[in-house]
Amino acid sequence: MEIAGARRRLALLLGTWGLTRLVLLLFVFKVLVFPGPDVTSDVSVIYQGWYDTLRHGSFPLDDVTWQYPPAAALPILSPALLGFLDYASAFFVLAFLADLTVLALLLYTGLRPGRTLRGAWVWVAGVPLLGPTVYARYDVMVTAVAVAALLAGARHPRVMGALAGFGALLKVWPALLLLGAVKRRAWGAAAVTVAVVAGVFAVSMPGAFAFLTFQRERGTEVESLGSLVFHVARHFGWRGEVLLNYGSVEFVGPYVDQVSTAALGLTALVFGWLMLWRLMAARFLPHTLADAAFVAVLMFTVTSRVISPQYVVWLIGLAAVCSCFRASRMRLPVGLVLAAAFVTVLEFPLWFAHVVASDGLGIALLLLRNGLLVAAAITGARELWRASVTWADVPPLPTQATRSKATSASP
Repeated sequence: MEIAGARRRLALLLGTWGLTRLVLLLFVFKVLVFPGPDVTSDVSVIYQGWYDTLRHGSFPLDDVTWQYPPAAALPILSPALLGFLDYASAFFVLAFLADLTVLALLLYTGLRPGRTLRGAWVWVAGVPLLGPTVYARYDVMVTAVAVAALLAGARHPRVMGALAGFGALLKVWPALLLLGAVKRRAWGAAAVTVAVVAGVFAVSMPGAFAFLTFQRERGTEVESLGSLVFHVARHFGWRGEVLLNYGSVEFVGPYVDQVSTAALGLTALVFGWLMLWRLMAARFLPHTLADAAFVAVLMFTVTSRVISPQYVVWLIGLAAVCSCFRASRMRLPVGLVLAAAFVTVLEFPLWFAHVVASDGLGIALLLLRNGLLVAAAITGARELWRASVTWADVPPLPTQATRSKATSASP
């Protein structure tokens, strides 16, 4: 009876994945029309434009919207593997296959002794909450690499390090996966991978690191946490405007630079907290690696100058890995991220015009979505600290009496 019940649950899981992914494919292939702006234009216009430049052996240096590390060229060029399809169709199919890869990894892990299929359910349910944007950005491919890295971490640290290093050259954030790694082999493999892959791109393709300049010049995107200052300020006479700038819709005008700088300051504070946690953490359990990666990416996401909808794909992937471990304490943060994913599809693309207009609905959606992500980051950080650090682990500060005692006891 137990085996039959397990098979029914697995069949339900696979059936739900198949049905929801069929709907996503129907949306990106425009058999069905998703309300709001066309999210597939990034693939058919921007990605394909980059593809035409990259396949001639150069990065798109005359396009400031190219803001990615050098290995990002690989997913942009990957539709060439399906040459019998047009560029956009091939990209959607490859994004679907990346989604399938994540599911297979989570199923393999969830069916092992001591694990659970809860992680696979988080992925199956979380991805469609974001709508067709998931298949119209290469972030799902990066997430597949990150999920593979975390699931390999405990048993194969070198594989984990190599995948995390490669992921960092796809979109930077997978470098945070190494935060909870305790074996030097993982860090060493990551460093070697980054050096080799970056070196190959630097030698073979000019402009491999031009993205660093383009990223530095970005402003405050209209969906970010800091943008709420200007959404509200517009109702009190702020004279800035909303423009398509550096590949995203950003605020431009008075005080934008100050808010962007403040966001960078918050990111620095987050980095400091994560380093403090890493120094003080005393217990590294099987789930700590995934929990730490989830919290780190959450904290960097909420303090970023940009919180694009596709960023939530990363969080869902990492949340799914955490949920594979029965002992993970990230259940509440995972639930908050899933709720934020649903609100995300409401603010983009469904009611993005309201966000751009800074009207009541747009501000309410951003307050709710960003509030959920902030709550997830805070609760996740608290649970990570409680699970791996207690004040009992911290050596007490020496008093005058203990110093005198130690001195007298020394030979």
